[in-house]
Amino acid sequence: MKTEQQYFEEAKPIATYMQEMTELKDDSHAIYEKFDVPHDGFIERLAEQDWHILAITEDWCGDAMLNNPVIRKLAEAAGLPMRAVLRDADTDLIDRYLTNGGRAIPIYIILNAAGEVVATWGPRAPELQQEVMDKRAELPAQDDPTFKEAQLAMYTAIRNENLTTPMKWQYVYQDFKRVVEKAFTK
Repeated sequence: MKTEQQYFEEAKPIATYMQEMTELKDDSHAIYEKFDVPHDGFIERLAEQDWHILAITEDWCGDAMLNNPVIRKLAEAAGLPMRAVLRDADTDLIDRYLTNGGRAIPIYIILNAAGEVVATWGPRAPELQQEVMDKRAELPAQDDPTFKEAQLAMYTAIRNENLTTPMKWQYVYQDFKRVVEKAFTK
């Protein structure tokens, strides 16, 4: 069984991964270009760590479209290497990081210099998860003939909101920061 470090070593740099995306590429790059790393001391503390980040992702994923560019900007600002591995290429890795029993992505694995996991984050900030849950509650029943169309419209609306609402990028930043800061004390 491969270690997280072995997956990292075999993975693509996040910039290469994002450049090679075939779905949601323009939207992901738009967030990357517009997101500004906050000046609140977090990046400086993160830069002091000898860490690296492995993202489990897929380019069709709306959450990855939002989260990858934000986390990439943070990694770059802190000088931390970040690489991406595809969830569906080898499900052994994602199966170690299930969310409520499912293979939800993206998942970010923060590793120290020895390749040990010091923190994980993903797939969504709590505020974004609540928004999705609230919108799902408004959908018709799954056996309703309009369910699939309504669900597609809901996910399209969420993706568009994630692309155009900078506060959502801040939710990602703040929750990632909250989780990772706990590892600073370890």
